Amino acid sequence: MSQTAARPGGATPTALGPDAAPNLSDLTTLRVGGPVDRYVEVTSEAELIDAVRTADEAEAPLLVVGGGSNLLVSDEGFDGVVVRDVRQGLDADLSASCDVDEGACGGATLTLPAGQDWDTFVAQAVANEWVGVEALSGIPGTLGAAPVQNIGAYGQEVSGVVAAVRVWDRAAGERRTLTLSELGFGYRTSLLKRTMRGERAPGEDLWYPTPRYVVLDVRLQMRLGSLSAPIGYAELAKRLGVEVGQRAPSTAVREAVLELRAGKGMLLDGVGGAPTPDHDRWSAGSFFTNPIVPASAAEDLPADAPRFPVRTVTPGTAADEIDPRWVKTSAAWLIEHAGFTKGFGLAGEHSPARLSTRHTLALTNRGGATAQDVVSLARAVRDGVRDEFGIELEPEPVLVGLAL
Repeated sequence: MSQTAARPGGATPTALGPDAAPNLSDLTTLRVGGPVDRYVEVTSEAELIDAVRTADEAEAPLLVVGGGSNLLVSDEGFDGVVVRDVRQGLDADLSASCDVDEGACGGATLTLPAGQDWDTFVAQAVANEWVGVEALSGIPGTLGAAPVQNIGAYGQEVSGVVAAVRVWDRAAGERRTLTLSELGFGYRTSLLKRTMRGERAPGEDLWYPTPRYVVLDVRLQMRLGSLSAPIGYAELAKRLGVEVGQRAPSTAVREAVLELRAGKGMLLDGVGGAPTPDHDRWSAGSFFTNPIVPASAAEDLPADAPRFPVRTVTPGTAADEIDPRWVKTSAAWLIEHAGFTKGFGLAGEHSPARLSTRHTLALTNRGGATAQDVVSLARAVRDGVRDEFGIELEPEPVLVGLAL
């Protein structure tokens, strides 16, 4: 059956129309970036494949855009083809079997197009008691981008529910289905993401900034039940009044996560009925990933630096045992303890780009920033952390026409 749902606190992303000529600032949550040479909106799988194939045959640079929440594009814009998938909806196959011991009935196999708004889907999943994405509430973006980045928050990752991803293979010129074992998920990475930096052929240009595999749709396998997956994040567990590892009603988990994200400015502007504009929300979310460092390097950090166990650093390997060779630490903690406080800007409080006033991990546009302003701030933060702790922070967004 096919179903759609309204987006809480806002509307599903609207099409701009075939005659639109947007800047990248119109298509990204950071609201920076210059003009687009050619803009194509697609409303069907056939249109998406045709747009990608046509660009590749013309050897034109290609940028496939979803929600634009993980992009930082130069002020000069993009001299190529920007393709935006605006398909919405889902197909759900629900089994009828019940498991009394687990308190759940069967499972749901869901297939969603790449353009589907992520948080609209999460709201629908919680309403329908499809378990496994409730802690990923409020993340901006689309279904197509979710497995590329292996999005995660509050102890959950999308890889926990992905069964397969159907893609257009730009190298082979054909559709292909990548199973869970082939997707090579790791911390904020996947085979899909890694092919962005792969070669078309020896000596030829990179696929960047769009991966070799363009996502067509995503198949998810989800448990049915009113209780969430085990809570895996201490801050969320505390907010819910449960212990880490316990379950809670999925509706309560979603509400708690949205509250936590709102308090950190980590929601889209206007979502949840907040006054607009809220420049703390003009960001790409977490700009840097949490560093995973050798255990020996973690020993050199201050005693109060956060240290989290790492269950895998090898993409695609099982994550059921802690790997003692590695430790994950907090990028936000490193930034703050390198001297970059909330609201920091290179030119003080009037800087066009500043760290969020609520969360140091978000680099924000205060209303008039350029892409170069954001990059300059990011460089200063990265260099400051490296000088203080000897750890190189890695950016999470895809940088197009820019480099740190």
